[in-house]
Amino acid sequence: FLPVVADKAGKANIITVAWAGTICTNPPMLSISVRPERYSYHMIEETGEFVVNLTTKELVRACDYCGVTSGRDVDKFKEMELTPLKLDTVSVPGIAESPVNIACRVVEKKELGSHTMFLAEVCGVTVDDAHMDESGRFHINETGLVMYSHGEYFLLGEKLGKFGYSIQKK
Repeated sequence: FLPVVADKAGKANIITVAWAGTICTNPPMLSISVRPERYSYHMIEETGEFVVNLTTKELVRACDYCGVTSGRDVDKFKEMELTPLKLDTVSVPGIAESPVNIACRVVEKKELGSHTMFLAEVCGVTVDDAHMDESGRFHINETGLVMYSHGEYFLLGEKLGKFGYSIQKK
């Protein structure tokens, strides 16, 4: 994932996190885990907000770059030619080039060892209209989402089944 964080002064930074996921449906919640020594850690603590931006094939280079450079040294939005997207529900911007921006507010922090997990409630979601059909359905599987596994990036796309297919009658 490509979260954006910001400090109280409004300085935004894009980070890359591999340790993230959905943790609850109602209320909608997710988590990200960040090492305390990272530049962005204090930003999350200051504002209690972050925006998770889904990573696509077009954003994979920026995702890698934002994971191997520090916001102490560079403006990652500028270097990767990304557009900050103002959101209504948090002070932290999203990334306009991402098909989905998930605005979050931290509700709990768990120090787990090498990483601290920030449990957050989803307070807003922005979806790119280009991936919506006439009926208002979002086609997430057509956005070119990318996943990270063991140091490598993979394009998602091959459908293997659907929920409950293992017990469906033929």
